[in-house]
Amino acid sequence: MSLAAVAARRAMRARAEIATTLSAGRTALTVLRSSPPLTLRQTGPVTVHLVSTAAGPLGGDELELDLRVAPGTTLEVGSIASTLVLPGEGPSSMTVTAHVGAGASLRFAPEPTVLADGCDHRMAVRLSLDGDARVWWREEVVMGRYGEAGGRCVTRFDATAGGRPLLRQELELGTGPCSPAVLGGARCVGSVLTTRPCDTAVADGAVADGAVADGAVADGVVVMPLAGPGTLVQALAADAVELRERLDWGLAQVPPS
Repeated sequence: MSLAAVAARRAMRARAEIATTLSAGRTALTVLRSSPPLTLRQTGPVTVHLVSTAAGPLGGDELELDLRVAPGTTLEVGSIASTLVLPGEGPSSMTVTAHVGAGASLRFAPEPTVLADGCDHRMAVRLSLDGDARVWWREEVVMGRYGEAGGRCVTRFDATAGGRPLLRQELELGTGPCSPAVLGGARCVGSVLTTRPCDTAVADGAVADGAVADGAVADGVVVMPLAGPGTLVQALAADAVELRERLDWGLAQVPPS
C-alpha cells in the first residue's frame, strides 16, 4: 500500500467473535462473526483461522477479537499469514479477550506480528481460565520487514486462572528508551504460555504440577515456571525461523501434564 493510500484510508474499528458450545458431547462453533480486516474461516471441526481481508492494522485502527470457549469444549485459533502493522494517523491496537470455561481447551497460535517502520502499535491479551481449563498461547513479534528497524509496540498480557492472577507482563519495543537495543541485537521476540488444568488449591508462590520446577535456560531462551498452573517460555532470535526453533526447544523442556 502506498503512503498516499495509507494517508487517505480511514481508521477502522473492528470486532470479531468466536464462541463454542457443547452439543451431544462434541464442540460446536455457535458464533463466528467477522469484521474486516478480521475475517474468520472455519478450517476444521474445532479450528478457525484469521484471514486478513484488508491492509492493516494501520495507525488509528482499533481491532478486537473475542473468544468464548464453553465448558468442556475445544477451540484452536491460527492465522493464514503474518500480520503486518503499518504506520498511519495515530496509534493502532489489537486486543484479544478470551475466556476458557471449566474443562475446556484453547490453543491460540497465530503467525508473527511484523512491525513496519513508523508504526505505533499496542497488543493486549486478557485471558481468564476457569477450573480444569487448559491453554496454549503463542505470541511472536518481528521488528520490521527486511532492511527495516521496525516501529514501536507495547505488548500487555494479563492472565487469571481460577480467579487468581497467573501472569502480568508488559514489554515495550521501539524507538528511544524502548529501542531494539533492549533485545540485545535480536530482531524477534516471542513467548508461549502453556498451562495444565487450573487448581485453585495451589498455594501462593507454589509451582503447580506439570511445571518446570527449576526452569531451564539456553541460548536466547528461558523456561519459567509460574506460581500457578502454568509455564512461560520466552525467546529472542535474529529471525522468525530461529525464534520458533527456540520456543520449540523451551516447550520440549516442559513435562506433559
